[in-house]
Amino acid sequence: MPVINSIAELKDEMAQWRHDLHRNPQTCYEEEFAAGLIAKKLTEWGIPFKDRIAETGIVATIKGQKTDSGKALAFRADMDALNMQEKTGLPYASVNDGKMHACGHDGHTATLLGAAKHLNETRNFDGTIHLVFQPAEEGGNGAHKMITEGLFRDFPCDYIFGLHNYPEVSAGKIAMRIGAIMASVDEFEIKIEGKGGHAAWPHDTIDPIVIAAQIVTALQTIVSRNVDPIDTMVLSITNLNTGTGAFNVLPDTAIMTGTVRTFKNETREIAKKRITEICSSIASGFGAQAHVDYQYTTDPTINTADGVEIAVAAASQVVGVENVDTDCPPVMGGEDFGAFLMEKPGAFIFVGQGTDDGDCHHSQGLHSPHYDFNDEILPIGASWFSKLAEHYMPLEK
Repeated sequence: MPVINSIAELKDEMAQWRHDLHRNPQTCYEEEFAAGLIAKKLTEWGIPFKDRIAETGIVATIKGQKTDSGKALAFRADMDALNMQEKTGLPYASVNDGKMHACGHDGHTATLLGAAKHLNETRNFDGTIHLVFQPAEEGGNGAHKMITEGLFRDFPCDYIFGLHNYPEVSAGKIAMRIGAIMASVDEFEIKIEGKGGHAAWPHDTIDPIVIAAQIVTALQTIVSRNVDPIDTMVLSITNLNTGTGAFNVLPDTAIMTGTVRTFKNETREIAKKRITEICSSIASGFGAQAHVDYQYTTDPTINTADGVEIAVAAASQVVGVENVDTDCPPVMGGEDFGAFLMEKPGAFIFVGQGTDDGDCHHSQGLHSPHYDFNDEILPIGASWFSKLAEHYMPLEK
């Protein structure tokens, strides 16, 4: 069965919502424009909702024609933008300087709104749907904040589902996998405290630059010698800041920052422990001190087998079983939907949006200033959400 006809007819309207959101991007807990547009549409359609969850988040509820099954699903869309300068030149490009929807959250929000309109009009299911419009996915731990503020207590559900557009997959295809599909994201800062001085008398100093160089190299052994080769980890030093700017002065301190990506929480623990041990030992060996601040920021996104089974059934009805990849490669990018999947079973899927034209905005990588969400996939995502409800909570015939 293809895209739902009534949703296909709604495509231009969904695209207009998406363009309005794209034109007015806001970041981490500042998503007032998106929240206002969502609230306006939900009110217009008579869908009850609760706002100001995790500051700007909204959760709406739609009851089916029947609720005898006692079943409930949650569907999530993120709505925040990125701190980037848009370079698309599109007529609906960002009007907020230094802010851009470069990850397609405008499209995710418009998709879930389209599903909401259809589900509210048809209510062709026996149960309850909760629509979760989440703020601060991009590094703000919005999912955690919604959970902490009682998301699953106030809006209980059996499963939670979410989607993300994916330029690396062709439009018209859907990809997912059982197990880890996206990585955890951890951040760390290492501060090395040495002793500065004149570069001509290095023996009177404790050079933090030499120590930092040793640490950068040594930290890579965590991946090669401490982590099971069957596991996956990325450990990257992304900044090294030190020096006074003078060519003949050795500084007192050096500060490094970086990220760790993996698919297992146990592996994250190994990374934290070994980073701390290696930095402390190397610094001590040179007579310096190292201070490590390691932060767990985003959980790995781990799909459950039963969640994927439901997601595949719905996807097959929308794009055809031949266009559903159930074993797509996991990616090292992070997504805080993983926090929801730590609490509830479910699945996170990739909806292809790429085209044959590599220069097209829709084929640009996520977080590129030249990227744009592909409006042609709006009906696919909205139909998938709708089919999830109808498949998992069917009305008795």
